[in-house]
Amino acid sequence: MTAETASTEESDTPLKRVLGPKLLLLFIVGDILGTGIYALVGDVAAEVGGAAWVPFLIAFAVAFVTAFSYLELVTKYPQAAGAALYVHKAFGIHFLTFMVAFTVMCSGITSASTASRAFASNLASGLNIDEPSSGMIIGVALGFMLLVAAINMRGVAESVGANVVLTLIELSGLLMVILIGFYAIVGGNADWSQVIAFDTAEDKSTFLAVTGATSLAFFAMVGFEDSVNMAEECKEPSRIFPKIMLTGLSITAIIYVLVSIAAVALVPVGDLSNPDLDPPLVQVVAAGAPQIPADAILPFISMFAVANSALINMMMASRLLYGLARQGVLPPVLAKVLPGRKTPYVSIIFTTVVSFGLIIYVSSASSNAVSILGGTTSLLLLAVFAVVNVAVLVLRKDKVEHSHFTTWTGAALVGALACAFLVTPVSGRDPQQYLVAGGLLLLGVLLSIPMYLYRRSKGIGPGPDDPSEIPPHMIP
Repeated sequence: MTAETASTEESDTPLKRVLGPKLLLLFIVGDILGTGIYALVGDVAAEVGGAAWVPFLIAFAVAFVTAFSYLELVTKYPQAAGAALYVHKAFGIHFLTFMVAFTVMCSGITSASTASRAFASNLASGLNIDEPSSGMIIGVALGFMLLVAAINMRGVAESVGANVVLTLIELSGLLMVILIGFYAIVGGNADWSQVIAFDTAEDKSTFLAVTGATSLAFFAMVGFEDSVNMAEECKEPSRIFPKIMLTGLSITAIIYVLVSIAAVALVPVGDLSNPDLDPPLVQVVAAGAPQIPADAILPFISMFAVANSALINMMMASRLLYGLARQGVLPPVLAKVLPGRKTPYVSIIFTTVVSFGLIIYVSSASSNAVSILGGTTSLLLLAVFAVVNVAVLVLRKDKVEHSHFTTWTGAALVGALACAFLVTPVSGRDPQQYLVAGGLLLLGVLLSIPMYLYRRSKGIGPGPDDPSEIPPHMIP
């Protein structure tokens, strides 16, 4: 990349560019290492038995090839809005763009809202509050989301600074599990044979059990795509994104595989997936080092982990809405930025209000809400990933002046086929995930009707391909 191109890239945004390589790496690692690994190890083990590390490894492979497509697109178009922007440029179908944006935004807000609910529950557990009332849990969750909004409103530097602290805390919890687990394994206090044992339900073949577990495990791998929505706040995105994103994915994959191996080697699979017992990682530490009060430590570490997920997801959702508004796809009011802080405050307020409604809904979810929600989130995002893998090939005809990362065509095709397969019922998904996803998409369709009427009344059509081409009346 030439100095002139880098200078143009730096100046073509009203947002403040504060993310360098180190902060971007911590952002990606912190986003991926969240609620998923702390909550889903037991559910994945329940699907395949002791070989719980296999679905995580397969999920990493699918995420890895998809990341190559994202890298080509984010370095080619270093702007906020992510998948929705790429789909809009590739196909130019406003309704499809809106649905992709709604799907990604909804997955982010839903994950954040669920994380806030988990935050409240972990806080009650850590404080030894027996049977906390539903009103208390909802109140803490809503207060937590207000705190997230306040941090988000102050600016990306403050938000990423908080992300750094939370990422280091959640990493410490996972490293503790890994070290204790492998210390017990080396000491002969673990059942190593369980690590390669497949134990599936009688009505499922090994293939369906693995693909179903992979669909669930993929929820723990999502997050790398959130970083593309921060492109306008990243220094020299076309240069640093490829190495940092792939490094972040690799780090998290290694941690996931090691945690899952430690879990199944120390704790019987039936106990890991039993909702009436302690959380899976608490059981691992208790089995490997009984002298450590895991039930007093890990709830707080888990609390920080889900807090990190909530913060990053709300940052992503607000930046996605801001980017779409700048593209002319959504009302321009969502692109308004605070003069001093240079943060998209209207989008932050909007996503926070939506999260309030979701928190109230999640509080009444079933006992397997984490599994259903995690599977639904991965279902929606895998559908988006399949479209993005196709979009990268369609956009090969669109040339840009600056240099950018280019993925192998075969990787994009493999990514599209793998993601599309994991979306289908033949992958062994829980049918309830389709019901939840269908309800969310129906809501998106209903919301598109007033949006269409709003655009017509304001004379706003589908957004242009280049933000610089947006008519002056559409820019706040």
